Amino acid sequence: MIQYLTSLGTPRRFYQFCGVMQPWLFISSILALAYGLVAGLFIAPADYLQGEGFRIIYVHVPCAMLSMLLYVVLALSGVVYLIWRIKVADLIAYCIAPIGALFTFCALVTGAIWGKPMWGTWWIWDARLTSELILLFLYIGYIGLYSAINNPKSAAKISAIFALIGLIDIPIIHYSVYWWNTLHQGATITRLAKPSIDSSMLWPLLSMIAGMALYTAAIMCLKLRTQILTRESQSRWVQLLVSNKA
Repeated sequence: MIQYLTSLGTPRRFYQFCGVMQPWLFISSILALAYGLVAGLFIAPADYLQGEGFRIIYVHVPCAMLSMLLYVVLALSGVVYLIWRIKVADLIAYCIAPIGALFTFCALVTGAIWGKPMWGTWWIWDARLTSELILLFLYIGYIGLYSAINNPKSAAKISAIFALIGLIDIPIIHYSVYWWNTLHQGATITRLAKPSIDSSMLWPLLSMIAGMALYTAAIMCLKLRTQILTRESQSRWVQLLVSNKA
């Protein structure tokens, strides 16, 4: 098992691994998202305080959670590249950055849409909102920095260091509602005690989170396969693969 996992560090084996996983990830994500949307939008009862407006939680919370999770994966991939110089780790970080930026943008937009009727404002320099906005800038900074450096090895190394420094924003986002007096509500499903959300609303939410995470993994497999073929285009195995398909 360890030998198999170690072999995934090579572009060729990781390309094959992504090819096997991709269809299963797509199918699983469709099933999870279908249940989450139907149960969340049509079966779960309206919130006693927020009414029907609370249903945006089924998009906002998964986007917010994935925005942070993907940055952690980006930074850890950078650490792996810095220490072991594994090409696949750099590719994962490179491919995940635009997806993480998109989830962060969606979290900010859906948060504003949710905040207007509940708080009476689209935006406030609240600790959670501000640190989430900084996360978007970190993603954009990573993408811009990587693109601005012509030497691939230097781009991977410097961008990984940048991502590692930006990692400090993740605990700030998560704990901001506890550290500062803020408009944003506290955690509802991530605390160790019993979640403060009713199970009829919780299960669709968990399904949406799982569905979006699986869909992200499927998209990552697709992007990674494309990037591996591009970067390894001079390798013999890629040339044989292309010639066999032609």
